[in-house]
Amino acid sequence: MTRAALLQMTSGIDPAANARTLVQGVEQAAAGGAAMLFTPEMSGLIDRDRNRAAASLAHEGDDRVLAAVREAAAKAGIWLHLGSLAILRDDGKLANRGYVIDGTGAIRARYDKMHLFDVDLPTGESWRESNSYARGERAVTVQTPLGVLGLAICYDLRFPDLFRALSDAGATLLSIPAAFTRPTGAAHWHVLMRARAIEAGAFVIAAAQTGVHEDGRATYGHSLVSDPWGEIVLDMGEPAGLAFAEIDQARVEDARARIPVLQHRRAIPEVEAL
Repeated sequence: MTRAALLQMTSGIDPAANARTLVQGVEQAAAGGAAMLFTPEMSGLIDRDRNRAAASLAHEGDDRVLAAVREAAAKAGIWLHLGSLAILRDDGKLANRGYVIDGTGAIRARYDKMHLFDVDLPTGESWRESNSYARGERAVTVQTPLGVLGLAICYDLRFPDLFRALSDAGATLLSIPAAFTRPTGAAHWHVLMRARAIEAGAFVIAAAQTGVHEDGRATYGHSLVSDPWGEIVLDMGEPAGLAFAEIDQARVEDARARIPVLQHRRAIPEVEAL
């Protein structure tokens, strides 16, 4: 078995403060024996005020949060999935981009969120992620100390075709960092995370934002790990902080042997509408 750590955060409007929380999380995860740390979506900045946030946005090579985390990973000798950062692209749009960083601080993989959160909720909350962010164009897996990891971000959770592609490509773990709203989290978080784990016969690791943020938004928390049978082996509830879970690849083999869904998958023919 290999130990994973999850950092549940209440990221704010100051990237420097968020970077300090991330660096401390890297240090604590390494001290606790974790081979890899997972952090939430938008670990570096949460700010709905576009004018204020603009001063904190940077291209990848200039992003101070990314640089601080890479340095911390190298110092501690630990891998991490930095759930995502808002990264400036050359076309002026933003990427909601996750990074897998190894124990030398090198970037091993990048993933840009494919499905953007454009919704109007009954609570009156309205979100238009596509106003600022460009959609990602490719699915990504990467070999890590925990196994082959498939990358996703938050709203991607609702689109099972992505996770089918990742598990078909060899993923035995799925990372789904998030900043879920409270209404959607209460309704759908646990059931969808468990469903993705069961469908793929894979571990799901979901580090999340939590609490009331400086910009006024509220997120659901409940960072979790589901095993390939759909059993929740870690649920962090609402407090921010660090927690650990043991990842046993034998559970993947066992779940896939019991119900060999990957071998039973078939291409779906065109629907006959009668």
